[in-house]
Amino acid sequence: MKKVLMRGAFFALIIGVLSSCSVQKETTAKNLNLPDKKEVLEVSRRANQYFMNKWPDPGKEVVGKKVWPSNLWTRAVYYEGLMALYKIDPKKEYYDYAIDWSQKHNWDMMRGTYTRNADNQACGQTYLDLYEIDGRKNPERIKFVKASMDSMIASKKSDDWWWIDALQMGMPIFTKLGRITGEQKYFDKNYEMYAFTKYKHGGNGLYNPKDKLWWRDKSFVPPYTEPNGEDCYWSRGNGWVVAALARTLEDTPKSDPHYQEYLQDYKDLLSALVPIQREDGFWNASLHDPNNFGGKEMTGTALFVYGMAYGMNKGLIDKKTYLPVVVKAWNAIVKDSVQPNGFLGWVQGTGKEPKDGQPLAVDKEPDFEDYGLGCLLLAASEVYKLK
Repeated sequence: MKKVLMRGAFFALIIGVLSSCSVQKETTAKNLNLPDKKEVLEVSRRANQYFMNKWPDPGKEVVGKKVWPSNLWTRAVYYEGLMALYKIDPKKEYYDYAIDWSQKHNWDMMRGTYTRNADNQACGQTYLDLYEIDGRKNPERIKFVKASMDSMIASKKSDDWWWIDALQMGMPIFTKLGRITGEQKYFDKNYEMYAFTKYKHGGNGLYNPKDKLWWRDKSFVPPYTEPNGEDCYWSRGNGWVVAALARTLEDTPKSDPHYQEYLQDYKDLLSALVPIQREDGFWNASLHDPNNFGGKEMTGTALFVYGMAYGMNKGLIDKKTYLPVVVKAWNAIVKDSVQPNGFLGWVQGTGKEPKDGQPLAVDKEPDFEDYGLGCLLLAASEVYKLK
């Protein structure tokens, strides 16, 4: 009788464990439900409409501590996001808004055609997108973009990207032009400048292969440290690198001699982000010092979501690893950042390190709100495509 009871208890235990595993699997599957496509579009439209209502004239100058033309880098990032939204939600009003903006700047770079500053060139990404949307029928849309990049290629100089934000502002222009024209020179110059930033700037470059993260510029390389003694890796700065590499991979042919290096750098950077995601889904402004202005920060988080979702959509990274990370981060952005009227909270203002624009809050308006929306729309465009 004892043996029968023991055997019964044993089987009951096994059944209990199996049931528990089944519940856990169901719970995990439920928690990892892909964001609803309708919700992704609704959130994107709401946030974008808030901005378009606030800026009905896309050519209007931006007034802050100084006056900026509206094709500055912050607005250029917004239009990158708008073009990404247009590809999944092709509303004429988005196209018209981008065309109006571009025409009011004569399809030219901020500060003139021959600027070497990537921030001034960033607007060219949208000009190139609009050129392709219209079937490449309007060469005036890329005339100045091409002239600007050709002037860079004609120069032996390759040290212009001395801050990692510049990678996102400049690299996609070279690779888009390379794909559009079929000319290898654009891909070659892109790598030449990227390699200087990665390996040479500041002595040994701005990339730390040990941590697989990037210092913002040479003022943050060791011996500079965060208050806790760790290296200073700024969230949004690394977010710009993620976006730069994703957009570079999109247009660079796999046969290019440097494609595999871009791909490896992209994968390594994403892998370094997984274990340092906050419990609430966001990433801290300081990636290795959660106590240095720690807290929710939307822009870096959105750029990481964009890069990871892009990689899954293209089959470049493992869904089992990255889907839970992306879902958690996207849900956090929707829940805590996007407000009912479309305003975005927890956006760090412009700067170069964790302390800039602090403290953050759900209702605090940053000095420029446009690039934060651009980051959100880039993320949404890839989250929408997840299968």
